[in-house]
Amino acid sequence: MNKNCKTGFIGCGKMAGAIINGIVKSGFLPAENITGSEISSKIAQAAEERLSVRVISDNRRLVKENDVIFIATKPNYVCEVLEEIKDLITSDKLIVSIAAGVSTSKIENIIGKARVIRVMPNTPALVLEGMSGVCKGSGAKDEDIKFVVELLSNIGKAVEVTEEQIDIVTAISGSGPAFFYKVIEDMARAGEKLGLDYEKSLQLAVQTAIGSAKMVLQRGETPVQTLIDNVATKGGCTFVGISVMNEENSDKLFYDVISQTAKKANELGKN
Repeated sequence: MNKNCKTGFIGCGKMAGAIINGIVKSGFLPAENITGSEISSKIAQAAEERLSVRVISDNRRLVKENDVIFIATKPNYVCEVLEEIKDLITSDKLIVSIAAGVSTSKIENIIGKARVIRVMPNTPALVLEGMSGVCKGSGAKDEDIKFVVELLSNIGKAVEVTEEQIDIVTAISGSGPAFFYKVIEDMARAGEKLGLDYEKSLQLAVQTAIGSAKMVLQRGETPVQTLIDNVATKGGCTFVGISVMNEENSDKLFYDVISQTAKKANELGKN
């Protein structure tokens, strides 16, 4: 695979749209190398206008014309789509699934031992700050996963994991943006209740989240706990806030959030 390859997306919803926009914005692939496919010509036309790439309403044509095929439908439609296109999947085509909960083995059981890569992306790809987990199926090559990781790295970051770990990735980074939005909103609303204008409170929470994340990224060998201790000096106001979080068992809260989300992702795969 190279940067001149033709890439198709079966399904052009929010996640596929985020990846397409990110790829084009980053310059990794030109818009003319990307084609989408939707369930009807009306939906395809709307998607084409939204994404500024060619979108058709013919999955089989899309597979014939492209080298890399992203399966970007809702999980419950994946099997139907694969049955439709399976006779067109040749050894020179790479299948990349972003359907939550759908294992590579389930895909291979339908289309044979093809080159399959499974991806768990997230919506911040739209602003080139995505985080994706990537694993390969039994027929995929090392260069296949290298290509997909490179592609996704142009819309954020990507890490290779095992299939057994992908549900955890789903919980942390796939669903994670909503969890961080919730934390930011709760902090902003707390500020509002205490007397600060909501928009100012929101700006404070958002910028603090951005700065804190960058501090963690640039920490080097410094443990995250040290960063916490550097702000939460004993006897200070931050120390009081951290003490409240500890008393309320925030670590258990987030463990429960991640574990229950991962469990649901696993259940989706079984269904």
